Amino acid sequence: MTSLDKPTEDTQTDDARAVTEAALFEAFGGVRGMVETVLPGLFFVTIFTINKDLHLSAIAALAVSLLLVVVRLVMRDTVKHAFSGVFGVAFGVVFAMMTDNAKNFYLPGMLYTLGLGLAYVITTLAGVPLMGLILGPVFKENLSWRTRNPGRKKAYSKASYAWGGILLAKCAILFPLYWWADTAQLGWVLIALKIPPFLLAVWLTWVFLAKAPAPIDVFAEMEAEEKAEEERKAAQAAERGDTEAAAGRHRREA
Repeated sequence: MTSLDKPTEDTQTDDARAVTEAALFEAFGGVRGMVETVLPGLFFVTIFTINKDLHLSAIAALAVSLLLVVVRLVMRDTVKHAFSGVFGVAFGVVFAMMTDNAKNFYLPGMLYTLGLGLAYVITTLAGVPLMGLILGPVFKENLSWRTRNPGRKKAYSKASYAWGGILLAKCAILFPLYWWADTAQLGWVLIALKIPPFLLAVWLTWVFLAKAPAPIDVFAEMEAEEKAEEERKAAQAAERGDTEAAAGRHRREA
């Protein structure tokens, strides 16, 4: 191999960043996942702004979220992001209908955002950052980062604090509006705050992880251990076979 054929440090860094980008897209749904997150709420607030009809707005939002799931099923694509959207919209619809208050369509999602923001901060303070629990399986490292890869644990901690801070800042804007603004104003602000904070959090996560040590592929380690164990057993079996064959020859000669 010539010096030109050898992978450079820049190439390895680019590969690590590409892997990180792919993992983040898989974990957070990419562009399509963002669209599926925004569309139901956009339909709700648009229709409600026009005619102030809670029932029509709620039905439209739920119908759109169900349609997104159907589209993914037809295309045989993963439905986890679309299904999570359906459940979120369904909770909002039920809550708004039960209270006969269109503004409460947004309340379950706001409470979820608050809880998730606190979870990111609390789990990081406890030494088990939530971002590591989410992305560990995606990177095939599971929980190896906790004890065997301190550099990645630090990166996961930074990313979790970033997500927690961004989500809690979002809640600091939305909850006062829930009390002071009308349904349409709250809805449009919430739509405006859907994608930009999310993109910021994902970008910060990418920055932290791209600079972190490579993940330890625990699945590859397990496969290597299983292969080594099989080879050891095969060697032992071959050794026993040779011993038995030698013993047989001695008996025949005797």
